[in-house]
Amino acid sequence: MPPKPSAPPSSPDDIEAQFYEALQQADIDKLMSVWADDEEVACVHPGGPRMVGAGAIRAAFEAIFANGAIDVEPEKVRRLRTHASAVHHVLERVQVTSDQGLQKAYAIVTNVYILGPQGWRMVLHHASPGMARELQEISEAPSTLH
Repeated sequence: MPPKPSAPPSSPDDIEAQFYEALQQADIDKLMSVWADDEEVACVHPGGPRMVGAGAIRAAFEAIFANGAIDVEPEKVRRLRTHASAVHHVLERVQVTSDQGLQKAYAIVTNVYILGPQGWRMVLHHASPGMARELQEISEAPSTLH
C-alpha cells in the first residue's frame, strides 16, 4: 500500500515544526515549503542583513546547508495568535562542533505566520544572537484588574 500523503499543516505550530525539521535535515525544499507565496517574506539571520523574497531566502539557506544540517532546537516558545496571524517568540538552542568540542549557542527568534489560501505559512523568521542567560526570562507579573 502506498504511503498516505501527509495532511497540509493545520496550525502555525505545524509549520514551525516543519521549519525546524527542515533545518535539522538540511532539506531546502521542505524548508521553502513553509514560506508564504509572497514577495515580501523576509528572513534575518543573527548579525546578518534582511533578506526579502523567496529567492534571497533560498540562496541564504542553501549556503548554510552547504555546511550540513543545523542542530537546532526551539525552546521556550511563546505564542500570540489571532484568527489569521500568529507570532512565536522562540529561544533557539544551536549546537555546533568547534576546535573546543561541542558548543551551545542561542538565538532569540521571532517567527511570524499568516493564514492564507495555502493554509498557515511563515512570512518572517528574524533571529538575533542570544546568550545562555536568555534561558531566564524577564516578564511582567500578571496584573489583576479591580
